[in-house]
Amino acid sequence: MKKKVVFLLVIIHFLLIGQVQAEESFSYKIDMPNWKEVDRILPRYSKFTVLDVESGKKFKVQRRAGSNHADVQPLTAKDTRIMKQIYGGKWSWKRRAIIVIHKEHWIAASMHGMPHGAGALKNNFPGHFCIHFYGSTTHRTNNMDLSHMLMILKAAGKLDHYLGEANPYEVINAYITGFKQQDSRIASQASLQAIRWKPILKRVENIRISRMELLPPEDLTDAISVDVPIEIDLIIKKRGGVKYRGVMHLVRFSPADAWKVDSLHFLKDNDLL
Repeated sequence: MKKKVVFLLVIIHFLLIGQVQAEESFSYKIDMPNWKEVDRILPRYSKFTVLDVESGKKFKVQRRAGSNHADVQPLTAKDTRIMKQIYGGKWSWKRRAIIVIHKEHWIAASMHGMPHGAGALKNNFPGHFCIHFYGSTTHRTNNMDLSHMLMILKAAGKLDHYLGEANPYEVINAYITGFKQQDSRIASQASLQAIRWKPILKRVENIRISRMELLPPEDLTDAISVDVPIEIDLIIKKRGGVKYRGVMHLVRFSPADAWKVDSLHFLKDNDLL
C-alpha cells in the first residue's frame, strides 16, 4: 500500500513540473537520451514499463525488434487491456507522450497505439507497436517524426523550451500537430489564447498542411506579429473535408519572446469556435 501511495505522489509531481520526484529519499529525473544510447539500455528481449503521461496508467512490454526505433509488444493480456484503455478502447495511430521505466532509467519517449506486423507473445495483441526515443526515425525516412518528437519533448518537460525558441513555421507545425494528435497540451502551449481544447480537437478527425509560404527572413527579425500564408486540409466531424486557404496570424510581445498562434483567428475562420 505504501509503495502505491509513493508512486501516486511521483506521478502527480511529474505532471505538475515535468520531473518525477516525491519525498527527499525518492527522486527520479526524466532523461532524454539519444536513440543510440537507448538502443544499448534496452536491448532486444528486454522488458520494461511504459507510463502514459496523460492518464498515469502503466503497463509492461518487451522489445522484440527494431533498428531505428523499438518494436515492442505488451507482455501479457492484462498489459494489452491496459494499453487499449489508454487509447479509449480503440487502437489508434495517435502518438502519446510516455515515460519508459527500466531499472534506474526513466526515459522520455513516444508511442502509437496501432498493432501491426508480426507478434510472438501470447498477449491478445495482434502484432507489435512502436516506441520512439529522441533521435529515432520511422521505417520510411531518416528523420524524426515531428509528432513523436513533440511527444518526447512533452514527456521530458522540454516542450515549453522548444516552442520558446521556435520560429513561426516550427510553431505552426507544432500547433497543427496538436490538432492531428488531439493533444490539448501541445495546442495550448503554441496558442496565444487560453481555449477549451478538448471539445474542439474531438471535432477535427484529421488535418495536414498542404502548403506554407516562407516569408523573407528580414520580415521576422524584429517583428512582433506576422501573417503566414498557408493552405490546410481538414476533415471535420459531421462536415467532412474542409480546405482552409488563408493566413496563420502569429504574435509575440517582444523579439525575445515566443511566437504564439492567434487561435481565435484560426478557429473562427474554420467554424470551430
